[in-house]
Amino acid sequence: MSPRTPHTDRADLRADCASCFGLCCVALPFARSADFAADKPAGTPCGNLGGDFRCGIHARLRDSGYTGCTVFDCLGAGQKVSQVTFGGRDWRAEPDSARTMFAVFPVVRQLHELLRYAAEALDLAAARPVHRELRRHHDAIDALTRGDAQALLALDVPALRAEVNVLLLRASELARSGVPGRRRDHRGADLMGARLRGAKLRGASLRGAYLIAADLSGADLREADLIGADLRDADLSGADLTGALFLTQPQLTAARGDGATRIPATLRRPGHWAA
Repeated sequence: MSPRTPHTDRADLRADCASCFGLCCVALPFARSADFAADKPAGTPCGNLGGDFRCGIHARLRDSGYTGCTVFDCLGAGQKVSQVTFGGRDWRAEPDSARTMFAVFPVVRQLHELLRYAAEALDLAAARPVHRELRRHHDAIDALTRGDAQALLALDVPALRAEVNVLLLRASELARSGVPGRRRDHRGADLMGARLRGAKLRGASLRGAYLIAADLSGADLREADLIGADLRDADLSGADLTGALFLTQPQLTAARGDGATRIPATLRRPGHWAA
């Protein structure tokens, strides 16, 4: 019998830019900053978006001043909206659909984020006591992502997020309960620029913590809950993130690391990290 495919290893939760109408390059706004080389209002195509809906500078985004684009992940929402919600009809061919399509995209992106977190929790054996409820919510949200545009725009996403978050928090507690010793609680903490080199943070709660530019080199972050933690420019060189909970690819890509950084098997080592 072949091993079960992890819930997180699903094609519909991975961006497929070839099946998308460049929605992240049009629907979302960005401001000139260290992350973006120019201003762009929501609903206006980025100047680098080609006629084929592909980015003209994709291979050199960082060198061109668009680091922010490299850390964004639609989690499959782009192709869902393009091919399911709008049935393959693009906003250039049907301009009247553009405004609605651009409004739906961030809604589905948020729903896919919830699906991704729920999928990870369903892969946690220790969280089995909440799997039934998690599966119920997961399947209900998955069904919502396949609804029509007006139904999606009418959703109360914050309410859905609050319901799922209760289960994710419980799943986290169950998964971290097996970690020996005292588990630190830094939920929502302001740790920007903090000197945490070699810190013992195994099983810690860092949910929503601000770790911008923090020195986490050599830190033990095994089984730490990192849901929503801001890791922009954090130094993860030599850190151990094995089994870190709810860590996403954008969080890793926003941070700095090296060849000695240990990451969960479900994620990939960012190309800009030091060897």
